This record gives sequence, structure tokens and C-alpha cells, in this order.
Amino acid sequence: MTRAAHLPSCDRQGAVTNLTVTLFFLLAGSLQAAPTVTKVEPPNWWTGHSINPVRVLITGTGFTGAQATGTGIQIDNVKVSANGTYLFADVRVTAAGKHSIKIATRDGSVIAPFEVLTPLPSAARLQGFSPDDLIYLIMPDRFSNGDPSNDDPAISAGLFDRSKSRYYHGGDLQGVIDHLPYLKDLGVTTLWINPVYDNVNHLNEKERYDNLAITDYHGYGAVDFYKVEEHFGDLPKFREFVDKAHAAGLKVILDMVENHTGPYHPWVSDPPTPTWYHGTAASHINETWRTWTLLDPHAPAEFRKSTLDGWFADILPDLNQDDPETARYLIQNTLWWVDIAGLDGIREDTLPYVPRSFWHDWMAAIKRDHPKVRVVGEMFDGDASLVSYFQGGKVRDGIDTGVDTVFDFPMYYAIRDVFAKGNSVKSLSSTLSHDYLYPRPDLLVTFLGLHDVTRFMNESGATRDGLKLAFTYLFTTRGIPMIYYGDEIGMPGGNDPDNRRDFPGGWKEDPRNAFTPEGRTPEQADVFEYVRKLARLRQQLPDLRNGQLTELAITDNAYAFSRGEVIVALNNGKQAELFDLPVKPGTWHDALGSLGDVPAHFTLPPHAAAILIKK
Repeated sequence: MTRAAHLPSCDRQGAVTNLTVTLFFLLAGSLQAAPTVTKVEPPNWWTGHSINPVRVLITGTGFTGAQATGTGIQIDNVKVSANGTYLFADVRVTAAGKHSIKIATRDGSVIAPFEVLTPLPSAARLQGFSPDDLIYLIMPDRFSNGDPSNDDPAISAGLFDRSKSRYYHGGDLQGVIDHLPYLKDLGVTTLWINPVYDNVNHLNEKERYDNLAITDYHGYGAVDFYKVEEHFGDLPKFREFVDKAHAAGLKVILDMVENHTGPYHPWVSDPPTPTWYHGTAASHINETWRTWTLLDPHAPAEFRKSTLDGWFADILPDLNQDDPETARYLIQNTLWWVDIAGLDGIREDTLPYVPRSFWHDWMAAIKRDHPKVRVVGEMFDGDASLVSYFQGGKVRDGIDTGVDTVFDFPMYYAIRDVFAKGNSVKSLSSTLSHDYLYPRPDLLVTFLGLHDVTRFMNESGATRDGLKLAFTYLFTTRGIPMIYYGDEIGMPGGNDPDNRRDFPGGWKEDPRNAFTPEGRTPEQADVFEYVRKLARLRQQLPDLRNGQLTELAITDNAYAFSRGEVIVALNNGKQAELFDLPVKPGTWHDALGSLGDVPAHFTLPPHAAAILIKK
């Protein structure tokens, strides 16, 4: 065979090869999957809202090169993540109704639902909170099991076990609803609920605590910011809870988290933007909790960076609020929870670990639509100079965060020191002397215990009389008092998670039901009735809520002060104390009932208190 005879054959083979390659790529392109949608965040928005357009984050697959159009809504500013699993879009809302977002690529299209709602009526909602209120903190999982059907839901089977302190125990939103009459009778006016975000829904035997499976029964490890934890109920049940609380005359504060997600959030392995978090699971800074460095002019930049950018406890992925998409997502999510149920307030977790510039924008967004809604932030420290730095109302480092108030941790430490440990009452006065640091000391939320510390009754030296004195001071000093569930019956409990024991009687199998008078032990009944009496006096005497606080007498064991026209006297010692008060002559009556009628000069028995009003 000659060379010339081979040429046509080679040309034909090359042509066939080229055609095969071309057909392969054409066929591969035609086999690319059409886009899919698994989540739309937020799933709805409201007419007349100050945020319009709303920035929507859609999660799915196959979004590369996508275009988005709306039916009944306008779509702009579309952005797709590099791997095609997230699509951001501005959605401008007009008329209420069920609308849709069409996402189209060359390989197909998919419809993402989006609903526009009319705002809830504001009557009996969105009220905020003030010194006229008495707050009660509930950890839903440990309060009452109102719906056993959600104890061990299929999606997260195996996480329910009351015998294990870090598993779900079955408490839920229905359990709170069932005991609204108990709370109303106790005298509280406002309920603070730990986060209800959907949390971890699988077992992981390699977690670091106690070699047990870790569940986020407490709510602080979100895996979905727009879904209610299935162990607690669902979104309709949450709205039912808020509606029924409002109908009972109770306000609702919801715990929220802008600092971090849970370690099992889908974003951890596939973030919506490259800078959605500070670092990655494989490479990140550990949180050092050096909060003082945020206002220390001598602190190096790396100290502040670890405080603001570190992963909390080296576990919780730290959200980057300097990423505009992250910040917008978090602000909208906060407003969504407020608007979907008509919340009265927000408790904001881990306040100092987020930039002040974000809090300024976050608070401004809240106040634009709901000026009465108030926020209390967590700054866990006993130093008033640090805690006061995080209350809004004053420009610091060029920024006023606008955060309404913070928890009074310095006073918490003083209360424990005095009434549990038996030390000098002078530390109460010393703590009050720092009120000049706060723009609004009257708005500080005061407490003698909460879910992050040991129970009062677990302090060395704590007694029932000391607990009653602590409650007396808590309910009569300046600020907004808060009760941690179970403290009203003197529940014990050590360090986390022992301080989160189940409320006795919240489960049908419990041997005693402390929600009822007949179910309380004599010791529990003694504390409960005393707290209930104090709550009623606080409502009956406006001066105990808003009167000017003036100190009248201070020794190591005796302490007296006035709130307007009411006098409060406390004897924290083991001996009787004579009170010689600089007040106008006249006969006074002890509203607590232990002394009856008393003059301005009187003796108070050991470990006793009196609330004096003029006859």
C-alpha cells in the first residue's frame, strides 16, 4: 500500500475523532442537572417594612450562570457563589400574597416560593420591657414536657434521654404554654426564652464534653436560623406560645445569637461567601475571651482580633459581620423573628465578641420598625467599667451601639458574695457606686442566677434565708429583676449542665409537681410564697420599680435604703441589728408582715428583711 493510499483513511479517522469529541461535550452539557432549591432565607417578608428590597439567600445546586426573575415581585442584584450552591438576590416586595422566584440556567429552571405578608397588629405586641417588669428565664427543654410526641423525632432520633445531662429531656413550647397560669400567678410579667433555632440533629460520639453525644438542647448551636428546633415544636407552635403569652398579659423576650453558628451548620463545610466565617473548621483562631482588650488602649491588635474573630470555645464557628452579606443576613433574620411573632424584646448572646459597628447597624434596623422593642446584651464580667462599655447611649470608640441595656453581672457577683457567702453588705453599695458608668443604670437586668452559673443554693454557705434575702434585694433595688426558672423554689444545681435540671413536675412521671402548692416540699413552698409576695409588693408599690434609690444605713451586716417613699431594710448577720434611720418621724408598716407597725428606730432579727411603707 502506497503512502498516498493511506491519506484519505487518516483524514476520515481524524474527522470521526473530532466529531466524537464534539458530540461528547455537547452531550455532557445537555446532561448537566437543572438547578434545585432546598432553602429560601427568609422564606417571607412584609409589606410596609423599612427593609425593601429584602436580600434573599437561596440554597440549592446548579446555580452557576443563573438568572432570576420574579412573579409579583421584582428581582435585582443577583449573585451566585463560586460552586453554584447559593444564590443571593434583592427581592422588592409590594403586594401581599404568595409569589415565586424563577431561577433559570441553560440546563433548566426551578421555582423558589416566596410569600409577602401583612404585618401583625401591634396591639399587645412589640412592647419592650422596663423596670416595671419582672423577667423569668426559661430553658424550654428543662421546663416542662407538654407534647411527648416530639421527645424523639425521627429526624434526630437517639438524642432524647433524661438520664443524660447533655441530651434532650423533652421540654418544649407546649410545656411553657401549659404553665402560663403558674407564671402569671407567680407575678412575672415577661418571659425570656432561650434560643429556639433548629440545633444539631445527629449523634457524634467524638465530641469533647464528657465523652457523650452533644446536643444543643440549650439552643446556642444553630444549624438553621429560620426553623424551630423539632424537639420544641414548630413555627406555628412558637407563634401560638407568643400569642397565648400576650393574651395572658405576659411579654416575650427571645434569645438570639449573631456571633456564631453551631459546628454542624451546613455553612461550615460550604459557606455562602468565602468570608462568611472567620476562618474554617481546619484553620481558625481560638476565642481567648480577652474582652477587656476591646477598650484597652495598650492592647495589641492580635489580642482584639482573637476576641472578635476567634471560634467560641474553639468549637463554635465565628460569623464575620464585616462581610456585608453575612451582616445583612443576620440583621434580616433578627427582624424576621421579631415580626413573625410580634416579640417584645431580644436577649443577645455573646455581645462583646461582635464588632460595635455591627451592633450599631443592627440596633438601628430594629428601632426603625419597632422603636419600643428593647435589647439586653450579655457581657459576662464582674467589672462595671467593662460591662458599662457595652450599653448603648454613649459614643465609645466613635460608635454608639444603641444596645438598650446589659445584664448586671457586677451586681450578680455582689449578691452572691453577700447573701450566699455571708460577706459584708458593703459590696452592694460599692457596686451601686459604679452606676455613673452606665448611660441607663435603671435598665440594667439584675439577677441572682441564670443558665451559665451554678444555682444560688449550690454556693458554699447558701441557706434558704439567704436566698430569701437575695430575692428581697433583687426585687427592691434599681434595675429590671430576672428570675431563673426553679430559683423560686430554691432548686439546687452545680456547674453546667447540672444548673439546668428539669423543673420538678414538668414531666408526668415526676414524683412531685412543684407547679402546684400540694406538690411542693415545705422548703420549696416557703421560698415560692415569699417570692410571690415580693412580686406582688413590687407591682403594688410603684416606688419599688421606679423610685429614686437613696442609701440610709450601711454596716457589715445591716443595709437600708429608700426607693422613693418606701424603705427597705436588710439584716444579713447572725445577730439582731438596730436600725436608726434618718427619716421623718411617723409610724411605718412592714409590708412583708414580719414586724407589723414599726417606728423609724427598730430592731431587725437575724437574716431578716423589712419593706416599710407609711401608714
